Amino acid sequence: MDKDKLRSEGDINITGSRLDYWESNIDEETNKLLEMDNKYFLHQSLSTPCLNVMESCKGSMITDTQGRTYLDFHGNNVHQVGFGNEAVIKAITKQMEELPFCTRRYTNKPAIELAKKLTELAPGDLNRVLFAPSGSIAIGMALKLARFKTGRFKTISMWDSFHGASLDAISVGGEAVFRSEIGPLLPGTEHVPPPDAQNCPWDCAGECKLKCADYIEYVLEKEGDVGAVIAETVRSTPFIPPKEYWQKVRAACDRHGALLILDEIPHCLGRTGAMFTVENYGIVPDMLVIGKGLGGGIFPLAALIAREDLNVMQDRALGHYTHEKSPVACAAALAAIKYVEDENIIDHVKKIGEYALEGLKKLKSKYKLIKDVRGIGLLIGVELSDMNGKKAVDEAEKMMYMALERGMNFKLTMGNILTLSPALTISFEEMDQALNILDSCFEEISEKRA
Repeated sequence: MDKDKLRSEGDINITGSRLDYWESNIDEETNKLLEMDNKYFLHQSLSTPCLNVMESCKGSMITDTQGRTYLDFHGNNVHQVGFGNEAVIKAITKQMEELPFCTRRYTNKPAIELAKKLTELAPGDLNRVLFAPSGSIAIGMALKLARFKTGRFKTISMWDSFHGASLDAISVGGEAVFRSEIGPLLPGTEHVPPPDAQNCPWDCAGECKLKCADYIEYVLEKEGDVGAVIAETVRSTPFIPPKEYWQKVRAACDRHGALLILDEIPHCLGRTGAMFTVENYGIVPDMLVIGKGLGGGIFPLAALIAREDLNVMQDRALGHYTHEKSPVACAAALAAIKYVEDENIIDHVKKIGEYALEGLKKLKSKYKLIKDVRGIGLLIGVELSDMNGKKAVDEAEKMMYMALERGMNFKLTMGNILTLSPALTISFEEMDQALNILDSCFEEISEKRA
């Protein structure tokens, strides 16, 4: 398959640059561990071969087996409250000693308290909750609930989107690296262009004119029997739609009887400057799916939060997963939420996010390689293009490895976007360190291009 079609939210490991990095930066002991990993795990794009071997993580930092530390601007978006958060570890340890597991058909206090807390925090009438051990599973629950409630199986989702790696999630997802040669997928999964003004089929020239929102209504009207529109509120690249986009989509769903499911798995607990990303848009979806950071950066945990009138499957098994009400995972989530509230993390995210954007925009004015800088809170993207205006894929990959050598870890998206998502607890001093690393990398690449 054409390599460009495989461009994804993550690094797909299809070039030789990783080998070059190993030869100059990985010692013999680390290489042996990587070879063992390569021997025993099934190989897959996005995570094989592995880049390095982690030894420890704390706060905003990760440490490899050679003792080198890196500011982690990736973290799989689980590190909202920082790696190894002491409050979360304390809550987990206490819960493990009291009630480490909850048998089916029983409930437990941490699960009840977490469900209650999420309904109090969620906007509007989102006051019913179901937990799951992963975001993909929670997406599957949302799709099943939408089918049952509406009596319709069709969905509208976005090309280039990501909702998880399970078969139902990749059916509504839009990345070729997950969907290609896997079919048949779920029927009725219609796809539309995402609100990406940089790569708009309607030639919006870098500023969204909401034609993508109009097209969703067009498809809803033409199909006539769509059960749900499912999308990431903000794409993790990031692509940040204008406020009016979701307001138009919300109204279109209401007019055509489709439910609106918003996927905020990577961004919950404050990454975009609000507890839930949708709060930035002034609407309320019918269902909200969260995960990743919900488990405090330690336990896998996701949640489906739905409207009261979607509590309609009492005689069906909507989830019914073994670890659905894990008391330890719920204790971790409660501690993480309390930490976000007590430490005013969301206010910090707003301030340091603006600070980071200002610093990156200064770099944009300094280096022609930077095509665009965009972000919301601490979800930030730096898009690179070459002198002909094409995606600067090779330069982006070089940036990633040069930054690693200087002590900063981030991932690439769609081949040419540096996606920066640090721990929400990152300090201004650490942010300055990251900006200086990026500056030195851009300077070196610019000198080589000259």
